[in-house]
Amino acid sequence: MKKGVPVSEIMTKKLVTLGPKDDLVTAERLFKKHHIRHIPVVKGDTIIGILSYTDLLRISFADAIDEHEEYVDTIVYNMFTIPQVMVHDVVTVTSMTTIRNVAQFLSQKEFHALPVVDDGKLVGIVTTTDLIRYLLEQY
Repeated sequence: MKKGVPVSEIMTKKLVTLGPKDDLVTAERLFKKHHIRHIPVVKGDTIIGILSYTDLLRISFADAIDEHEEYVDTIVYNMFTIPQVMVHDVVTVTSMTTIRNVAQFLSQKEFHALPVVDDGKLVGIVTTTDLIRYLLEQY
């Protein structure tokens, strides 16, 4: 296995992002359309938060309802804004942070994605899924 490989080698560079004025219905649509679980919330190129699919599930009680699940989700989602639901104190790494350091950090924390920021600008995101794919390529 290679040592010192920067996270820029495995991070997702084509980002799906949200703005603070977007709504949670839009967020859910993006999660499902792109098959992702984390979306950075940005103001311009600057990250101001991160929203996870788990964050949406926490505020939704629609899992207990079959018939009108989408309708109930919409009602619940309209009760909250993205800034109310997203994580504000986002931990970030740079594109030169090593894959090993990212893996070590994520293995010790309770979240599964790290935005990649260079010079204050969001340039990517690295997730536990990216790390697993990288490890699988090594075998």
